[in-house]
Amino acid sequence: MKKITILLLLLNLVFAHAQTQKTISSDWTSFNQTIDIQTSVKKKFRVIASVKVETDEPLAWAGVWARVDNKNEEDGFFDNMGDRPIKAKNWQSYTVEGTIDANTKSLSFGGLCLFNGKFYFDKFELQIENAKGVFEPLTILNSGFETPVKNGDIPKWSLGTSKDKIVKVKEYKITSDKSSAEGNYSLVLEGSGIKAKQDGRIGNVEGASPQIGAMISMLEDLKDRVERTVKNMSQYEIDYLHDEEANRIGSLVMHLAAAEKYYQVFTFEGRGFNEEEKKKWETALNLDQGGRDEFKGHSIQYYLDIYNEVRAKTISELKKRDDAWFAEVQKSYDWTNQYCWFHVMEHQSSHLGQILFLKKRIPPEKKLILEQELKH
Repeated sequence: MKKITILLLLLNLVFAHAQTQKTISSDWTSFNQTIDIQTSVKKKFRVIASVKVETDEPLAWAGVWARVDNKNEEDGFFDNMGDRPIKAKNWQSYTVEGTIDANTKSLSFGGLCLFNGKFYFDKFELQIENAKGVFEPLTILNSGFETPVKNGDIPKWSLGTSKDKIVKVKEYKITSDKSSAEGNYSLVLEGSGIKAKQDGRIGNVEGASPQIGAMISMLEDLKDRVERTVKNMSQYEIDYLHDEEANRIGSLVMHLAAAEKYYQVFTFEGRGFNEEEKKKWETALNLDQGGRDEFKGHSIQYYLDIYNEVRAKTISELKKRDDAWFAEVQKSYDWTNQYCWFHVMEHQSSHLGQILFLKKRIPPEKKLILEQELKH
């Protein structure tokens, strides 16, 4: 008699420590190795790597990074060289130095790059201080990338920032190259087709008066943050309901579009929704049970496309007006037009916080494993 166990994967009931993989769209990418760390005393460590960058894009850069994860889930040491970005076109050695202690659970390290260009990495080293204060080398697997990349995978390294969550970025091609700091090969991450946006600027919007330009840039900054937060979420994640009183993340993006649409007709046309507009937008505007029932089963792009269409109309109409119009008062609310659009801006900020709260509390998607025994 023989027992054959057939594992039928239906939904997902294995979570813990299982390796997950997803492909996303992003303007940056990373790779890593992670090692478990145990020490009773505070010690220094160093991550050293050779890097060079080939790009004509001013915002593009590379970095060596390291992160310490602690046992109590509190943040430990982190450095990605964001304050000293690598842009040199010739091979140079770079060092990230941090500390570990009795609370340390693991140490992750690797390389990262942002925007378009070719980013070369080679000759990784990890050193940890011994009891005499001397830095001793620890073994890194495929430290010099002499085992070449195959089908976009780096042998012994994981894509992303965690060994348990492999993240492939569509905009980056990963290969091996014979231009190396040492040995026969180096690792190359090549970014292309990425449109870099300049952050940290208010105003100076082409075709807009000064006050309206400032408002457009602030509206767009917040919308970009919403989009970055949700754009790579799965169907399961955007439809997840935290509790019976909560809203789904997809419905919240739809709500932002509906609220902005309302303030378009209110400020640009001096009215509320007509009957046709109520049918299209009122459920999203009010949410609650109607929103929970209606807004599910769509991809996140479905909601973002609607949001983008509404925003394009907002920018187009605002550019037709000037700062004097901004100061005009909508008598039904006794609000200026500027205050109305300030409200739209802070409304985005409020719901972005809600989306971030909900996103952090989504449990892993369950995988149901059924075991069926067949006797022969």
